Order: sequence, then C-alpha cells, then structure tokens
Amino acid sequence: MTNAWLVLAVGDDRTHGSNDGYDDEPSRHYSWDDTVPNHAALAVGDVIALWDKKSLLGVSVIEVIETGQAVKNTYTCPECGKASFKPRKVKKPTYLCWDCAAQFDEVVTHRKTVKTYRSRHDAAWVDMSGLLPGSVLRSLCDAPKSQLSLRPLRWEKLSAAIAATGAPTTITIAETTQQRIAGGHRQATVRVRVGQAAFRKRLLDEQGQTCAFTGPAPGAALEAAHLYSYADSGEHHARGGLLLRRDLHRLFDLGLIAVDPRTGLLDVSGELAAYPEYARLQGKPLGVRLTPDHRRWLAQHWNMHRTPQADIPAQQGQEQLLTT
Repeated sequence: MTNAWLVLAVGDDRTHGSNDGYDDEPSRHYSWDDTVPNHAALAVGDVIALWDKKSLLGVSVIEVIETGQAVKNTYTCPECGKASFKPRKVKKPTYLCWDCAAQFDEVVTHRKTVKTYRSRHDAAWVDMSGLLPGSVLRSLCDAPKSQLSLRPLRWEKLSAAIAATGAPTTITIAETTQQRIAGGHRQATVRVRVGQAAFRKRLLDEQGQTCAFTGPAPGAALEAAHLYSYADSGEHHARGGLLLRRDLHRLFDLGLIAVDPRTGLLDVSGELAAYPEYARLQGKPLGVRLTPDHRRWLAQHWNMHRTPQADIPAQQGQEQLLTT
C-alpha cells in the first residue's frame, strides 16, 4: 500500500498567532519542523496531496527530505500561556484567546531550537487546483476529523476520487514516480543540484531560447534538463543537457518521453496518449543539433526507461542517433 499524506500547504494554520509560518511553495517544496505532529513520519517516496483547507491544490511524490536546525519564534497568551489565539481583523485589543477569553495587544515570545524538514517534490507535481473540495479530502483521511497539518491519507481512495471527477489529469505521473523511487530509481527524479543556474545559462548561450522537443520558447519557460543522473555524478557535464519546457522536463525525468537512440525521434509513452499536446510529439525529431555526448546520454536514458528488448549499448546509440 502506498503511503500518502494530506498536507496543509497554505491557509490559516500555516501562519497564525502562535508562530511565524512557513515558506511553502506548493508545487516545489513544503516545510515543517519537529513541533508538528507526524513530523518524522513522512518519507521519500510517499505521495502528498496538498490543500488549502478549501480544496485540493495538487498531488506529488516526495523526492528528497532536507533536514536542518533553526531557531523558531513561538507566541503564547500572557494570561494562560497557551497558543490558542489569532489576531482580530477589526476589534481591539488585537488578540483574543479562545481558551481563557483574555484580550491583549502584546504576546509572550519564546525562542526554541527546532529540527527543520523540507520536502522537494517538483518533478512529479500535478496541478489539481480546486478539483476536490476540502470536505471530500477530509473524508479520505485515516482520521477524517483530524485537525493536523500532516494527516495520513488513503491514496487508493484519493486516486479513485480524482478519477471519478472525469477531469483530464496526469495523475499517473505521481504513481510512476512513487514506483520508481520505491524500486531504487531515485536518480530519475532527484534534482537538488548545486550550480544549476550556471548550467542553465550555459545551455541558453549554446542552444538559444529553444525547447529541444517543441522548438522556440520564452526563456522563462525553459529549464535545464540533465540527460544523465546528476545524483550519481554530482557534476554538470558541459554537453549533458538540453533546454526543455518545465512540463516536458518533468515527463522526460520520469521516462514518459524519451529519445529513441536508433532513430533520433521522440518516443512518447502510451500513458500520455490521452493528451493530444504530448501525443502529437510521437515520432518527431528534436529541434536542436545533438552532440556525440548528447547521443551517449540519451542512449543511457533510453536504456533506463524503455523495454529490455530496446536496450542498446550507449556507444551504439551514439553511432545510430541521427543528427537533427
């Protein structure tokens, strides 16, 4: 059974009277610390469904959990010492404590050293803004009446609820990522990369504002895609990258789009057949000229993500791949 979590990414419980909140960016990363219940239960490979208490924001899979330490400010009521208060919008004094009914303008500040956590989950992110209401999401949790920010969730029920909406989504991206991480293929999605900005600039200088799969595109829409496992090598190879639109970068990392080393043409997984924008890329040539290094890395990517009978040596792929 896939471990899954309903995670409160934005909303009143993330920034309120008792603390300074967190710097979440739902489509990329999520932060919490050891003051949060279930803080140590989340793990690489777990599915997370992010919401804002009103509706679903999106679904992804945890690629990496970064840990550290920080000094955190927390605030309590000066009368009862509890944190059950929020600032009032109109009335004065500024705060009202729900526990003891005290009213006050100044809170008591405490400084505490905490262990911090940050998930990275951008590679498999699927935007589903508003697809399911909060009431449905709560009902899918192990404890539907829970008020926690990190709640165990039934992934099978969530995926069924998403499918029942009839909305076209790429939910299989999350499922594929989870399976590959569980199978030891974390290199397909891990992207914690020092020097990424310089790597991207070099690719822009060399290739121009061109998505290798679809052609000219605004620079802001292009990401530097490694054709090899950065996680394994720990360095940026000068001829080991192509510029791709963010959505295509994600699909390439997951192996849902690859380059056939025998023909030099794009190969689109059958999982994307229902999406015309991606399906029409099947059999198309790349929009940039490939170097021998590009060809070698693309052959290795093909070997990782396609069927065993298509497996060919990287050198053979270098020789066979057509130059566009």
